[in-house]
Amino acid sequence: MPIIIDEVVISVEVGNREAGGDNSPAAPVGDRQVLVEECVARVLEILRDREEP
Repeated sequence: MPIIIDEVVISVEVGNREAGGDNSPAAPVGDRQVLVEECVARVLEILRDREEP
């Protein structure tokens, strides 16, 4: 029996020190760029898989 996924939910938590949020230091720009690229690649892969019969 195939499993059908109708919806993909992506949630992100962002800390804001000025508003009393997360006290951890921000990731270096290079690390953030790599993380964003990896997330985009995974989302595109999921979307491609959904289009295949």
